[in-house]
Amino acid sequence: MALTLPIIDIAPYLDSVPVNVQSRRQSVADAIHSACTDFGFFYLDISSFVDQQEPDELATLARRFFSLPQEEKDKISLKNQDYARGYQRLKENVTNGKADNHEGLDFYRPVENPDKTKPLWGENQWPSQPAEFKDKYQVWVDRMKALGLIVMKAMADGLGLTEPEWVDLRNQVDDSFWVMRAIGYPPLPSDHDGFSCGAHKDYGCLTFLYADPTPSALQVFLNRKGELPDSTGLPAEQGAQEGVWINADPIPGCVVCNIGEMWEIWSNGLYKSTLHRVVHRSSNYRQLFSSVTCSDVQRIPFFFEPNFDAHVKPLAAALRLQDGKTQVYKPVVYGDFLLSKVNNNFDTGGKGDRY
Repeated sequence: MALTLPIIDIAPYLDSVPVNVQSRRQSVADAIHSACTDFGFFYLDISSFVDQQEPDELATLARRFFSLPQEEKDKISLKNQDYARGYQRLKENVTNGKADNHEGLDFYRPVENPDKTKPLWGENQWPSQPAEFKDKYQVWVDRMKALGLIVMKAMADGLGLTEPEWVDLRNQVDDSFWVMRAIGYPPLPSDHDGFSCGAHKDYGCLTFLYADPTPSALQVFLNRKGELPDSTGLPAEQGAQEGVWINADPIPGCVVCNIGEMWEIWSNGLYKSTLHRVVHRSSNYRQLFSSVTCSDVQRIPFFFEPNFDAHVKPLAAALRLQDGKTQVYKPVVYGDFLLSKVNNNFDTGGKGDRY
């Protein structure tokens, strides 16, 4: 039987009607707990939370932006700010030391007293074209921040946190240092020494990925003993781990959700952040606008992260589930951990692995 990611409907956590709501929420929490222990990835059905037209419109806006002339896109290049916020040209993003075959546009939580000379402390650069880009994407930011807190509560229930423990965990994510990206992927050239986006783990909290309907692009590595790791002829990116790469194709009404390394710490290794990559080989490569090649596959990941100053350490509830297992993961301050990661994201003339 082919391995597939589970589909989990978040609706019971949105339902204020008291009829069986607690039992239905516990079923969702248990399903998320199982998905995090078995896969680190799952589909989250949010059809009762957002209208499908909303993210579809975001993908259309991203496609329109990426189809602009190169000089127009370069006006908001990340080098104008803190080398994190802004537009990246094709192959400017780097994973595992190799250029990724995509272009992107990155936004972070706004900060007080911005200073573009400090890492991550600049200002977001919004496109002037399309004119409605900023307003539409800011609505999505608000929706995904709300969704992040909802899923965090479900995960807390799945781990068996007490109410005071949940309040403490919520206080670590209630001012999320979120990140949002719009990414365009042209098909991989046959001579490209790399991937659309190389294999990596997300290093934050939760990722909610909306993607257009293109199949066989996002791939997830599942640790499974005795499984052949790859049959595609692609370079092995999982080291000596045994397992298999599976496709996580888009499902209407769902986002793909995965956990980052902060959840690996909170759960003391009970949940594992999972390797994933993007390999886009479709032949429907180019649409020509003003003599410029436009990336064809659009993906909009939203990274719901801890607060910048959050002290992340293994949760007592996770240790209880592990039958008294000693604490393995060392505490980190999220902002310090993040800064240690982003310095190598981009090939920007010496400045500078992320999805």
